[in-house]
Amino acid sequence: MPRVRLFHWRAEEAQTLIAALRAGGYTVEYPGDKANGSWRSLRENPPLAAIIDLTRLPSHGRYVAAEIRASKSMRSIPIVFVDGDPEKVERIRKDLPDAVYTSRSRLVSALKRVKPLDNPVTAPQMMNRTDRTTAEKLGIKAGARVALIDPPADYVRVLGKLPKDASLEEVIKVTEEPRETLLMTLWFVRDPDGYANGLAAARKRALTSRLWIIYPKKQRAGGSPSGLTQGFIREAALSVGLVDYKVCSVNEVWTGLLFTRKK
Repeated sequence: MPRVRLFHWRAEEAQTLIAALRAGGYTVEYPGDKANGSWRSLRENPPLAAIIDLTRLPSHGRYVAAEIRASKSMRSIPIVFVDGDPEKVERIRKDLPDAVYTSRSRLVSALKRVKPLDNPVTAPQMMNRTDRTTAEKLGIKAGARVALIDPPADYVRVLGKLPKDASLEEVIKVTEEPRETLLMTLWFVRDPDGYANGLAAARKRALTSRLWIIYPKKQRAGGSPSGLTQGFIREAALSVGLVDYKVCSVNEVWTGLLFTRKK
C-alpha cells in the first residue's frame, strides 16, 4: 500500500484522520503529537506525501513545510495541507502555491493526484519573509516591555528592530525573582540541564506572561550537540504543565516555541 506521513499535534484527534486514510488504502506514518517527528525517515525513505493538518497549531504546520522544502533530499515530497482557518491557510498558500490544499472529506481523492515535484518552491520564501520583523513574528507590539532571561550577548542584534516604544528589560537569570510582571518573556536556553532546572521558575512566569522558550536550532560546526531538540523542549515543558501553541524561527541560530499554562 502507498505510504504517507501525517503531521498532527493532537494525537486523539489524529486517529479519525488516520482511520480514514487507512480505509482509503494508505499506510500511515504518524510520529505522534510530541514533536514534528524524525526527519531521517523522510530523507531515507520518502513517502508518497507529507500530510499536514492545519486545524491545530498552523504555525507548526508551516514550520514543517518549510523544513521539508529546505532539504535537498525532501523538497520533492508533495505536501498536502488539510483544513484550517481560511485566513491562515491563504497566507500559507501565498508562500507555498505548489502544495495541495484540501479538506478531510476530500483528502483520499486528493492523494490520488499527487506526484513528486520537479521544481518545488523553496523554503526561504516561507521562512525568511521580508515583510515581517523578528519582533513581529514573536508578537512584540508597539509600547511592549519584554523580559529577557539568560539572553546571548548579542541579543539586541538577534531580536533586531523593535516596534515604536517597545523595550527589552529585566535581563536576569531564570532562577531570579522578577522585579515586576511584564506581559512577554523571552527565555534563551542552551543546555538540557539548565533548561530542566529552570522550568519550575519559568512556569510561574507563564501565569502572567507570554513565555517564549528560545533554543539553538542545531549543532554548530565544531561544537558538541546541545540535546535541545524541539521534542525535548516540548516534552519537558509538558511535564510541568506548559503547552506550546506557536513556533518561530528567530534567526539563523535560534528558534523558539511559545508556551502557556495547560488548562
